[in-house]
Order: sequence, then C-alpha cells, then structure tokens
Amino acid sequence: MVKHGGPETPRRSADAPPGVSLNIPARTVARKRNSQSPLSTKSVFTTGEAAKICKVSQQTIIRCFDSGQLKGFRVPGSRFRRIPRDQLIAFMRDNGIPTDALESGRRKILVVDDDEELVELIRDVLQRDGRFEIRTVNNGFGAGIMVKEYRPDLIVLDIMLPDINGKEVCQVVRADPSMDEIRIICISGMVEEDKIQELKAAGADDFLHKPFEIETLVDRICQLLDIESPASA
Repeated sequence: MVKHGGPETPRRSADAPPGVSLNIPARTVARKRNSQSPLSTKSVFTTGEAAKICKVSQQTIIRCFDSGQLKGFRVPGSRFRRIPRDQLIAFMRDNGIPTDALESGRRKILVVDDDEELVELIRDVLQRDGRFEIRTVNNGFGAGIMVKEYRPDLIVLDIMLPDINGKEVCQVVRADPSMDEIRIICISGMVEEDKIQELKAAGADDFLHKPFEIETLVDRICQLLDIESPASA
C-alpha cells in the first residue's frame, strides 16, 4: 500500500482503494445523523437494494447486470451480484433515473491543506467513493470562511497551515454552538504526542500522522460520520 502525505510522491491506482480494516478505537459520536437513509450511505448494493433505489423490479436489475448494462461483481464463491455505488449512479444517469435517493445522502467534507498533491488525492478517492461532496481550501483564513458557508459534516485539517495554526481553526469551529456536530480530523507530520492531546482539547475528534495510508483516512472519516466503511462493504 502507498502512504501519502510524506516526502514520497503520491501514486494513484486505477482501481478504487479497497480500504483497510483497522482496530482503531473510534471516539463516541455525540449525535448520530439518524435522518440519513441507510441506503444513501452504502458503498456497495445488492440487486434488491438497487431495484428499490431505481424503482424497478429486481429481475430488471439482474438482467441489466448480466447483460453488462449495469457494472458490478459477483461475491467470490457465490452467485450473489454486487453493484458499487459509482456504477449504480452511472447506470441511473444513463437511463434517466433520478439519483436523488443516493446523492441527497452525500456527506460534505472540507479538506484544509496546502499540499496540493495530497488534497488532489483525497478529493479523488472520496469522489470515487460516491458518498461524499468535497470542497478544499489551502489556508486557515479561508477555512474559517468556508466552514461557515459550506457547513461541512467533517473537516480534514492540516495543522501546519501557511497563515494560522490548525489548532486555531478547531477553536473557531468549537466556539460556535451551531457547528457542534462538525467532526474534525487533524493531520500533520510535525506534531509531538503531547501536542495531540492539546488539539483534541481544542476540538479535534481524531488525529493522523503524516505520511498515512489513504485507506486509513477514509476509514476514520466513516467511523466519525457513523457510516459503513469500504472495508466492511
């Protein structure tokens, strides 16, 4: 697996990352977003689930799958068909089927980092997942403005920003009660262990050391937003 955020130049695979199953103690999320439809946050669907979303019969979905119109894969060692989220959305658009049932459930992610290559990689991976809407900004001042306008569900926040410290961004977010549900994952390659607790005291929900595996970041995002991770799909 390729690690990202360090001195090595990030490499991107042509295939979507499979995710990594890690024994990471997840922080308790204060308020779960129970209003989200379970199907709106899944990354892989059964033919029955796809039929429900598309409002057609399951046999129609199976025929489209078997003919190649709807791309997917079979579960190894079984005859069960599975359809990745991005392929289902593509199929729906090609056939004029409204995608509101899927896209209305997308979670908003704000990435704050001045490392252009890392930001591009994170954006690419999250967009291909299909469950996220992503915006980016490269400095703390812009982050403060974007947080209030965009109201993200989660912020991926680099601590070493060119203008202000990421810790200050955490404090700004936590000072506003209306943004209490926003989750924050801080990232940095230059933070000592004792400083991590200070970041969490300032409002960070989690922390990742650079360089990190991109699958680890996606897994942490899913944990904090209480949605299914690609590794368990």
